[in-house]
Amino acid sequence: MQYTTLGRIGLQVSRFCLGTMNFGPQTSESDSFAVMDHALELGINFIDTANVYGVFTAVGDTSHLHLGLTEEIIGRWMAQGGRRDQVILATKVFAIMGEGVNEKGLSAYHIRKACEDSLRRLQTDHIDLYQMHHIERSTPWEEIWQAMERLVRDGKVTYVGSSNFAGWDIATAQCAARDRHFMGLVSEQSYYNLITRTIELEVIPACRHYGVGLIPYSALAGGLLGGALRKANEGRRSSGRLQQQIEQYRPQLESYEALCRELGELPSDVALAWVLHNPAVTAPIVGPRTVEQLNTSLRALEISFSNETLKKLDEIWPGPGGEAPNAYAW
Repeated sequence: MQYTTLGRIGLQVSRFCLGTMNFGPQTSESDSFAVMDHALELGINFIDTANVYGVFTAVGDTSHLHLGLTEEIIGRWMAQGGRRDQVILATKVFAIMGEGVNEKGLSAYHIRKACEDSLRRLQTDHIDLYQMHHIERSTPWEEIWQAMERLVRDGKVTYVGSSNFAGWDIATAQCAARDRHFMGLVSEQSYYNLITRTIELEVIPACRHYGVGLIPYSALAGGLLGGALRKANEGRRSSGRLQQQIEQYRPQLESYEALCRELGELPSDVALAWVLHNPAVTAPIVGPRTVEQLNTSLRALEISFSNETLKKLDEIWPGPGGEAPNAYAW
């Protein structure tokens, strides 16, 4: 496994971050344990979750909402002993976690309560990286940073990160933190892949400027970049939404999968390697449902691209044209 620092801080994290959104809804607790055990064996020390994860299918088609289930599974895994200090544990706050009017968002009230609830479910006394799951511009940064500072001071949180922030949100947050002599954000978790490259305009430049580590999610674009055409022909892509997306991007997907065949690599590995190729990226999130899926992701760490291949990928999946404002102004 390869390691790097998380943005400007000294913390060393693996180049893959283990995403856990499938734990509970798609992956049983025993299989989730097996995936996390194997991740440790591979040297993956970075685990990401969120308090809201856990829509659980109980029996057959009967489903019910079990918010916090994924954190509970991770907590029971860590409680087996010897695991907590082997991982950098990241979770999130923002989503609706109850029927009360204040059980959501980034008010100081909700941040405090959500953190306590996550600590209980995770069976730990501290969260290494506490991430705001989304921006909430109706709450002032003075309130947000006051709440986060208290959690850091009490030893319940070590670092603070963001997710789904715009570039100017990152800048605003960091300026407000600096005025308080607080470290502020150390990471941003963004949607980023070959198809959707919007963050290249302003989020990536903001991360680079402020030394904020970038943790991309959905590197395979929900499966579109994982060999969707071949799998569709094999009957493995049955959802109506994904079929619509395949038709929307069919010409590009045909060119992309043909290029992957020329390279002798799986489309999923090429897509993940392309995200890793960006020097702004700390660790893309991989969210395997099985140990086998986790193993297949490792090939991406070994793939390097020639300038010619990168040019072809840009031709198939053109980004926004560079960074703002040069992408759209002289």
